[in-house]
Amino acid sequence: MDNQVATSQQTMLDEVLNGLSQPRKYLPSKYFYDERGSKLFEQITQLEEYYPTRTEMAILRGNLDEISKQIGPDAMLVELGSGSSKKTRLLLDKLSLKAYIPVDISENYLLKVVNQLRMDYPRISIIPVFADYTSYFNLPDLGKDYRKQVLFFPGSTIGNFDPDRARSFMQTIASLTDQDSGMLIGVDLKKDKTALEAAYNDAKGITAKFNKNILVRLNRELDANFDVDTFEHRAFYNEEKGRVEMHLVSAEDQQVRIDGQNIHMKKGESIHTENSYKYSLEEFKSLISDWYSVQQIWTDEKHYFSLQYLNKK
Repeated sequence: MDNQVATSQQTMLDEVLNGLSQPRKYLPSKYFYDERGSKLFEQITQLEEYYPTRTEMAILRGNLDEISKQIGPDAMLVELGSGSSKKTRLLLDKLSLKAYIPVDISENYLLKVVNQLRMDYPRISIIPVFADYTSYFNLPDLGKDYRKQVLFFPGSTIGNFDPDRARSFMQTIASLTDQDSGMLIGVDLKKDKTALEAAYNDAKGITAKFNKNILVRLNRELDANFDVDTFEHRAFYNEEKGRVEMHLVSAEDQQVRIDGQNIHMKKGESIHTENSYKYSLEEFKSLISDWYSVQQIWTDEKHYFSLQYLNKK
């Protein structure tokens, strides 16, 4: 095991043990995305109940000309949490880019995607960055062989941070980029509770598999002994906090062992695995106002979802 892998595994262990030692147990949602988790999420995006992906794709397709004008020619496009890069292909087809920099924590999955993209877009320099984009990371040095840096952060992933963490994240991201950089970001909007809860409780149970996969990963990578079958998926909209919450609920009293430490779980006790905050347009504008200004907003007819172009202040 090389030093980088060992450091990454130690960080994961520290964060997991810290989360599970709290009075209200939680796990960092970034650990959903190993290779299997990334594939399960791709399945989720195709589900009938899960509106964000298809709605955002429709917004992208319907407004490519305006989006292209905002970004302009010869840009460096940096995608945070690129996954399969399906949405990005719409931009890669339309834009005249100098470089595409996909950033993702799942190295094996990203390499497969990048290999295919390089064959499909040989004119674009594609440089993957394997990193946890929620922390400070370095962008590749391309000199000044581009006109503008533009961050692409689709999928309403900003909603996975609580508002304070979202502000901290936006500050960090702003510090990584040039003064005249921009950002194209997906923001899920507040809407009817029924539609929100259906999106996270699909009839096929794919979201439940995705949620439980975080335990499978901990068993494999941290030599934990979670009995995955004794945990139940639960997702609901917390109207007071404006977020969908995902939990894994213990179906019985049990004890889990991780790195020599015992974690006690009572029947009915939950591990909070993810939040997905929903915003009004004004709430999001206020959230980012210290670092970015909103230049243009595109939404669907139902106002379920928004795609926004921001300029760094």
